[in-house]
Amino acid sequence: MKAVIVDDMPLAIESLQADLKDYLPEIEILDTANSVVSGAKLIKKLKPELVFLDIEMPDGLGFDLLDLLEEPYPNIIFVTGSNEYAIKAFRYSAIDYILKPADPDLLIEAVQKVKLKTGLSNQQLNIAKDSMKNNATSQLALNTQDELRIVEIKDIVRCEADSNYTTFYFNDKSKMVVTKSLKEYDKILSPLGFIRSHQSHLVNTLYIESFQKADGGFLLLNGNQMVPVSVRKRSEVMEILKSIK
Repeated sequence: MKAVIVDDMPLAIESLQADLKDYLPEIEILDTANSVVSGAKLIKKLKPELVFLDIEMPDGLGFDLLDLLEEPYPNIIFVTGSNEYAIKAFRYSAIDYILKPADPDLLIEAVQKVKLKTGLSNQQLNIAKDSMKNNATSQLALNTQDELRIVEIKDIVRCEADSNYTTFYFNDKSKMVVTKSLKEYDKILSPLGFIRSHQSHLVNTLYIESFQKADGGFLLLNGNQMVPVSVRKRSEVMEILKSIK
């Protein structure tokens, strides 16, 4: 997997390169940059699959760099010295958010999530799923008409499209309507163990009990909730479920 590092601290770059060499030799660092502008130019030129991105740099924030790029962004793992930007990072569909100095175990887990997203081996899929199950601190900011609420991703059972809004259903039987489309949350949650089973439905695989083939196909979730599976998504859903069950 080809990657670049964007960080204004040479020692941080050296430390991350050493960790990648020791623990993740399959990651090839193409080059490094030390600012928002130089990082954006490097990414546009090299088109890496993965970017290890710092947040606070002399000429701006890592988010400013992403705003200079066109979507879809490359896979982004934030490696930073500040924990205050974590929620915003996931709004940019970040794969993970790691504090410096990077813990090698967290670095390995983050890269496994990238591999999950890009559809690599079943063994890697299971490792990433286990990581998600054990990650009790992964959160998401949901914006309703009345409030901005921080929720635990592991507590989200499913999401359902409602025109340009999305209804979130939680494991405590509560729900909330959010002022963003399902497409936006698909980009954030699919790398974290969610399946887009239908144009209008996104499901957390942690809550799937079975795939029922009757009536065109649907997912049976905990609590007897039923979610349709479209014809176009049927084979993809079945393959994912075979890998994680």
